[in-house]
Order: sequence, then C-alpha cells, then structure tokens
Amino acid sequence: MTAKSSAREFDVIVIGSGMGGMTTAAALSRFDHKVLLLEQAQSIGGLTHAFTRDGFSWDVGLHYCGTFGHDQLAGRILDWLSDGTIEFHSVGTVYDTLHFPDGFEISVGRPAEAYKMELKDRFPDNTAEIDAYFEALLSAEEAGHMVGGERAMPEPFRFAHHWWNKQKIQRWCGRTTGKVIAEIISDPKLAAVLSAQWGTYGGKPKEASFAVHATIMGHYLAGAAYPVGGASAIARGLVPVIEAAGGSARAGAPVSKILVEDGKAVGVRTNAGEEFRAPAIISAIGAGETVKRLLPEEIRQQDWAREIATFKPSICHFDVFLGFEGDIARYGATRSNHWFYNSWDTDDGIWSVADGGPIPMMFVSFSSLKNPAHDPGPSNRHTGDMLVFTDWSSVAEYADGGAEERPDEWAAFKQDIEAKMMALFAEKFPALAPLVVYRELGTPLATASFTRHDKGGIYGIETTPRRMLSNALNARTPVPGLFLTGQDVMTPGIAGALSGGMLGAAAIDPRVFQKF
Repeated sequence: MTAKSSAREFDVIVIGSGMGGMTTAAALSRFDHKVLLLEQAQSIGGLTHAFTRDGFSWDVGLHYCGTFGHDQLAGRILDWLSDGTIEFHSVGTVYDTLHFPDGFEISVGRPAEAYKMELKDRFPDNTAEIDAYFEALLSAEEAGHMVGGERAMPEPFRFAHHWWNKQKIQRWCGRTTGKVIAEIISDPKLAAVLSAQWGTYGGKPKEASFAVHATIMGHYLAGAAYPVGGASAIARGLVPVIEAAGGSARAGAPVSKILVEDGKAVGVRTNAGEEFRAPAIISAIGAGETVKRLLPEEIRQQDWAREIATFKPSICHFDVFLGFEGDIARYGATRSNHWFYNSWDTDDGIWSVADGGPIPMMFVSFSSLKNPAHDPGPSNRHTGDMLVFTDWSSVAEYADGGAEERPDEWAAFKQDIEAKMMALFAEKFPALAPLVVYRELGTPLATASFTRHDKGGIYGIETTPRRMLSNALNARTPVPGLFLTGQDVMTPGIAGALSGGMLGAAAIDPRVFQKF
C-alpha cells in the first residue's frame, strides 16, 4: 500500500491523547504552535475518557486528583490551558478512608495538620516519628520535582543541576517507600497506614521509589478534587484550544510508525497509511510502547532505547463498574474513596487469581457523589466502581487471541472474577449491594486494547528507584525531533501526567516553563 501524504502541515505531532498528550498539545497551542493530536481509540482523552451503558456513565481512570484548586499548581495550569473552562470540585474534608483488619479505620483528609493530629491520636507513642515522616515526605517531593524538571532541561544545564542536587536526589529517589518508612516508623501498623495508598501510583512499598510515593501523597495534602461534569470534561476543555490554534485532534487514528530519516524524527504513519510530517514528534503513549512499537530497529538499538525497553510495565487491574438506583449516600456511599486491606501487609495487595486466595485489597469509589453536575433523575441513579489490582499472569492465557478462541471459557472466567468482587463489595457495603441494578467488569485485556499499554499497565512503567534515576526518560530524546511526554517523564496519575505533559511541551518551547 502506498502511503498517503497529508497536504496539511503541522508544527508538532502528538501521539496519544491521554492527560499527558492533551496537556502537551494544548500548552504548545497556547503559544501558537499548530498541533496534530492523534489517538488510536475512538474517543479523545485516554484514561480520562468516559463511557455510557444503560443510561449510566463512568470515568475509566480518574477517581480524584490533588492540587487542582484554582490557587494550586495543577489548577493554575489547567486554568491557563483551558481559559478556565475546566472546573474541579473538592471531594470534601476526607478524601480517603483506610480499612484494615480488626475493624481499624482511619480517615485521610485535609488540611495536612488535621491528618497528622488524627495519626498522633491513633498512635500516641509515635508522634515524633509521624512528624519525621511528613518532613521526609516534603523533602522527597522536592527531589521528585527536581528529577522531573531535569528531564526537560537541555544539556549542560541538566548535568549541572543533577550534580548540585545529587545527594538529595539519591537519598529520596534511590530508596524504596518501604525502606524509608521502616527507617522512620517503628510501629508496623502505622507503617501500613502511611503506605496504604500506594495504589494511586501503582508501586508496592517494597518496590516503589519513595520520591514517587512522596510526590503523589504530597499533592493530596491540601485535599483532593474531582472534575465537574466528570473526567471527560478535560478533553472538552482542551480540544477547542488545540483547534483554535489551527491544530486538530483526531480519534480512531492509530499510529503504526514514527518516521525517521537520516537519524531524525520527521513524521508518523498511521495504520490507514496516512503520513503526517512535522519538525517535532512527541509520543504520549508511554516510553516503553514508543520504543517497542513505533521506532525503527536502528533506533531501538541505541542505549537509551534499550534501557527503556527493560523497564517493566506497571500493575494491571480488574474494575467492576456499578450502576445504582436509590439513595446511596443513605446506605453507606461517600464522596471519600475506600481502601480495604485483608491484612496489615500493604505489599500483599496484588490479587493472584490463580492461587485461589481471597482478594487482598480493594478500592471503592462513588463518582456520582463527587460530581456536582451529576443529575440522578427521578430514579435516583448513581455510579461507582470497585477496583482490585492483579498481575498480568491472571489473564495471560486469554491474551493474543485466547479470549476469542475460547469465548465460553473467557466468559466463565470473567463471571467468576465479577462474582468474587461483588461478594466482597456486599460484605463491605451490605446495605448498598441491593441497590446495584447494573454492573460491568473491566479487565486487563480491555485496558491493553484501549490504551495499548504493555500487559495492561495503567500507570506506564515501573515506579522503582531505577526508573527515577534513569537518564533515558528525558522529554528530549537523543533522536533529533523526537520527544517523550506524560506520566513516564514525571510520575504516574492524572497530576503526574499533567506535569509530564508540561515538561514535554517545555522541551520544545521553553516559554512553557513560565507557566509552572
């Protein structure tokens, strides 16, 4: 098939329309770059998109965000990107409720001082340790932002900055969450409480860099918020900005190859055979996916690309999307999310389906209660979801066509997963379970199909110290004209992808740095 060349010229091409890709495209559009945003799925937004079934609507990947108030960093950035058209609403004083065995529950909320007082009330013998933990959290968060900033800097500034801050970066980025907390906290139960929310970035305490933990936990300290109108409001606010600058956002346009000529990235080719060319090509689909799927062999053999290819994908998950009819707040639903642990070992949070054991950890969220624009209608309809983390091995036999070849077996497998998750939901929310009128299971195979993330990883690549200290994850790659953006450049999650998106844009146009 002969490639069809586009007659239209763009200044920048962004591959992938998740939070990172949309942010990069909108930021550059704000400085009058003409951007082409290409998305392989049928809707713009990546894991910020929503889907509808039977009159219910769910967000697939956003449950809450930190620092999105108008006077906070992410909120100020979004206000600038969207002309203030994207609004976030506070989840409330409490944004997470942690549940452990023996009926132990603790609320995580704002302001940070109130949460610290709650911790000290519950663990009165560890007050000095709690203060030390929060001091470490702030210091490590600074180190995480240092690494992120470096990844958009050109040499020799990046080298000089890293040399000057090397000790701090190594101290916090180079050690795991589990190791740092164990050095500070002597009570194992308090250590479990402080590490319990690791599902927000996908790295078990014994594996994740403490700087990643600190960056994510730190950005919630002033509270959490949810987009008015749901997560899809983000795309509705950013796509018009791209188009107003002469750019275009196109769904259903999967990219099959990044075109490289004379060692320089010059364009992309889609599955349909269209070719688009631009001076700057930015990939927002994930560093690993970019290297493994889109780059020619000679580029994949370069040291930076080979290093990226060795990073493991993040965790995957099962998610049951729930539709309710009735007054769910009356029967136990809250705007606060819920984390349920089957044991005090927070590292034991991955459900190994093949082992046949109980679900070790479950996250529950009621999105419609967080969204002030939600109209429950005369039937009082609400939405929520329950999520459990798993390993790709749970579904590996059904990948690569296995589900299609054995549809009855795959259907029975999904029914079993859903039944076990619903049983746990009914145990934790006995009054709410009878109000469920619709449910649908999302699997790692669905995530892999929609995002094309390796092994259904929802948070990009691993969040280990090696990832944080890597020199290969810079926004500006060694290939002229080729850039990376999004959560792999910064940290996982919506806010991390937003920051990574800004860093990706700043690597092309340094004026973007002024908006941080």
